[in-house]
Amino acid sequence: MKPTYQVTKASGEKQLFSWEKLRNSLQRSGASPKLVNAVMDAMQNEMYDGISTRKIYRMAFSLLRKQERVNAARYSLKDAIMQMGPSGFPFEHFVGKLLQNNGFDVEVGVFLQGKCIRHEIDVLARNPDKTIMVECKYHNDRGKVSNVHVPLYINSRFEDVFDVWRKQPASQGMDFEGWVVTNTRFTEDASDYGLCAGLKLIGWDYPKQAGLKEMVEQANLFPITVITGLTRKETQALMDKALVLCRDLLADESQVHRILNNKRKANEVLAEARDLCS
Repeated sequence: MKPTYQVTKASGEKQLFSWEKLRNSLQRSGASPKLVNAVMDAMQNEMYDGISTRKIYRMAFSLLRKQERVNAARYSLKDAIMQMGPSGFPFEHFVGKLLQNNGFDVEVGVFLQGKCIRHEIDVLARNPDKTIMVECKYHNDRGKVSNVHVPLYINSRFEDVFDVWRKQPASQGMDFEGWVVTNTRFTEDASDYGLCAGLKLIGWDYPKQAGLKEMVEQANLFPITVITGLTRKETQALMDKALVLCRDLLADESQVHRILNNKRKANEVLAEARDLCS
């Protein structure tokens, strides 16, 4: 029986630490049972009441990285997405790629005329049966949440556009959906409003078992910010060339070599990307 501790979340809220959640997150990284147990045993010696969840993450990441860099990369997914900023534009492309992987034709940063005014839509996704408009709420602070004002405002914008589309002959039989995607979480009021209004909300772990985390892991679409061998400057240079996913690096290896300008480094980064995509 492991000892119990109160931990401090990014919001400042205190809660009971869950060893089971830690075990699950380590297992999702692909770490072997032996490595999972070794990491947890080592962390037990460093735990104390009031420790921040951020420090817990850093300890686990460091211990994993010493043994398996690919497992550490997978474990760092939430933190890696927060490193995609600060503008949020790479996050919009990232969400677009997730939809593209599900068979949608995707456009990022589209202006659409509504009944009342013109709107900029972060991501527009279409297939023969469905059109989805997505608003992306990116945060680089774990303590930031999206409250009920976010879906209230966004739903009114989407409805202004849908009101035009529903009257068009070409749209007959087409399903329209509005999504709000964030890399953190929604307040309870925001979630309740989304369910009531028919607005799909996707947070880091919301809806349960179908949040952003699961979407990424199930599709194996890891952002390049998970790669442990890249500096922030190198990561930004790659993203500036629209290389957002690990699989993007593998699809354009010559570009990676040009940007990194170091054969050994480029080969190491590509090898890590290959392992993450496998």
